[in-house]
Amino acid sequence: MIGTCTALHLQQRGYDVVLVDRREPGQETSLGNAGLIQREAVEPYPFPRQWGKLLQAALGLGVDVHYHLSALPSLVRPLWRYFVDSGPARYPRQVQAYARLIEHCLDEHRPLIEQAGAAEAVRPVGYLDVYRTGRVWEAAARDAERLALAFGLRCTVLDAAGLAQAEPALRHPLAGAVHWQDPWSVRDPAELVSAYARLFVQRGGRLVRGDATALTPHGRGWRLPLPDGAIEAPVAVVALGPWSDTLLQRLGYRLPLFVKRGYHQHYTGGGVLQRPALDAERGFVLVPMRRGLRLTTGAEFAHRDAPATPVQVRRAEAAARELMDLGRALDEPPWLGARPCTPDMLPIMGAAPRHPGLWFNFGHSHQGFTLGPVAGRLLAEMIAGEPPFVDPAPYRPERWG
Repeated sequence: MIGTCTALHLQQRGYDVVLVDRREPGQETSLGNAGLIQREAVEPYPFPRQWGKLLQAALGLGVDVHYHLSALPSLVRPLWRYFVDSGPARYPRQVQAYARLIEHCLDEHRPLIEQAGAAEAVRPVGYLDVYRTGRVWEAAARDAERLALAFGLRCTVLDAAGLAQAEPALRHPLAGAVHWQDPWSVRDPAELVSAYARLFVQRGGRLVRGDATALTPHGRGWRLPLPDGAIEAPVAVVALGPWSDTLLQRLGYRLPLFVKRGYHQHYTGGGVLQRPALDAERGFVLVPMRRGLRLTTGAEFAHRDAPATPVQVRRAEAAARELMDLGRALDEPPWLGARPCTPDMLPIMGAAPRHPGLWFNFGHSHQGFTLGPVAGRLLAEMIAGEPPFVDPAPYRPERWG
């Protein structure tokens, strides 16, 4: 999503753009998410600071967090910085910088959806944060009303009866929910990226299959070897999501990137949800999609390319079956992907500090799908020397030294 939208916005500014992907656009990280364009997501996911939650994660007892012990040595430094930036002294500043991007997501997706002819795939139904216990729901309702007032969001607090009326398929005795009304739900997130990519090609862009991590400096520009011949260009944009550091480490950059892996599984033949629902106390999402009901998991801290360990899928499925009839799982292995994360929860967007003509656009964590058009426009404006519609200072690569 990030790379495709960057290509579209550069193309709109008159650049001759080649979009290089090892697969078709939308078939990696953008394929596996919950398909939400999250206007309400003004607060990035902080590192948990409640001791009970930390202990539960450390003991491997929860649904929302899982980790590989072998990955922890390499994660100690970025996770410590993540913990620090999630603290009360810094987190409010991170929220303000993050919210400045999120507030534009619907306005930037809307014209691309219309131009790509993809309106049928998008449902402006919002989504539900669902709560099992009364005290947690009451606190969440107060917090939702605070966010709505501070950031111009729309939400409705539903008690148990209101939730039962809104979503009859949810059968567990639930305390209530918060219905965020602004987000859009996409029936097939990979197909939306594909629609944007088709728009790019229709407008004269070139889509090339290749390994973008092979990019190298060449003269005053950049060169990328491909099976059918090399591409040379004065400007290159790295929008490789969780694979960005594969290229950047070779160029001498040591950015504190890490991944949160996630899984999904599809189900069919069960109950029907009218809108996506997050089980806020267990940390999984249920989303009605083209292929069936998609269950998406929380975060797995592991090496990006480590073998799949779908522990969270099994735990999330058991918890989800308490809420509703899932039906049967489709005969396919759980999907596994990786979210590209930074310790300060802000993306990395801007000019490479030591390489003229190289630009970064990655690290959007849980919201790459939401922020694709926003990030694409902002980076294209910086490259073109236009006044940026959002102050890019908080996202510049130089903040990591």
